[in-house]
Amino acid sequence: MNDPRPFSRGRALVTGAYGFVGRHVARRLAADGYHVTGLGHGNWVGEDPVSWGIASWHSADVDGETLAEHGGTPDLIAHCAGSGSVAYSLERPREDFRRTVDATLAVLDFVRMHRPDARVVLPSSAAVYGLAETLPIAVDAPLRPLSPYGVHKKMAEDLARSYATHFGVRVAIVRLFSVYGPGLRKQLLWDACRKIAAGPAGFGGDGEETRDWLHVEDAATLLAAAAQAASTECPVVNGGIGEAVTVRAVVDRLAERLGGGPVSFTGTIRPGDPRHFLADVDGSLALGWRPMRTLDDGLDAYAAWYRGQAA
Repeated sequence: MNDPRPFSRGRALVTGAYGFVGRHVARRLAADGYHVTGLGHGNWVGEDPVSWGIASWHSADVDGETLAEHGGTPDLIAHCAGSGSVAYSLERPREDFRRTVDATLAVLDFVRMHRPDARVVLPSSAAVYGLAETLPIAVDAPLRPLSPYGVHKKMAEDLARSYATHFGVRVAIVRLFSVYGPGLRKQLLWDACRKIAAGPAGFGGDGEETRDWLHVEDAATLLAAAAQAASTECPVVNGGIGEAVTVRAVVDRLAERLGGGPVSFTGTIRPGDPRHFLADVDGSLALGWRPMRTLDDGLDAYAAWYRGQAA
């Protein structure tokens, strides 16, 4: 593979680099010219991280000792490690706290003690908003999370702001809305494809819930852009495309692509799930970022990927 990087922009550390968002962020930063080190559990199924320009990989927990040993001297840290499931936070809140809050504290304190000039970008979640009173949701909207997952993301944000204010750590926060893309083996799209393939498919809720869908490649590009804006002001932007699409519409589109039968909804609302999400993305657009993947194209790619997995 030809190396597209004409020069090095410095060293980047990606925590949670084997995760769905983390591995795309690692690719993006490598393509942008960074020498990237990744920390995390798992593997890149069918992929070679070295071919993407990733310098070295370690399987490790995100804690102060690990960062001191493997973190090196990064100029940028993308802290993508952390819990990614509302359901998990309800089942195992203590472990969810450790994965999200403790890990974020470890990263921030590592920067305070060892790399005070490094920039940090923190992927957060729209779950911090809870039940939004006004759509689209602005970054200064009240934060009223409905689940331990959302509470822990808010706590991680509070830590970031505290370290920015009191210790001069340069941070930026991106509140990701509904991130999707090939390779995601959880949440609505994965669950929908499995049910549609088995048919007939039934889902919770009434299908009129809305989400703001962001392709993972666009999410990675946004996180990279936000990292450049990291400062002691701790800027916050929303990670969406500013378009609300119903769950029913997404499920129906997947059914069309997979050749499934009719779908139905139970009307039962899952605890911790707000009905409507729509991002105010003015702050993201002000960074010079633009989403490149349409939802139709993204669902085509996801359905094609799922068919390959099923085969």
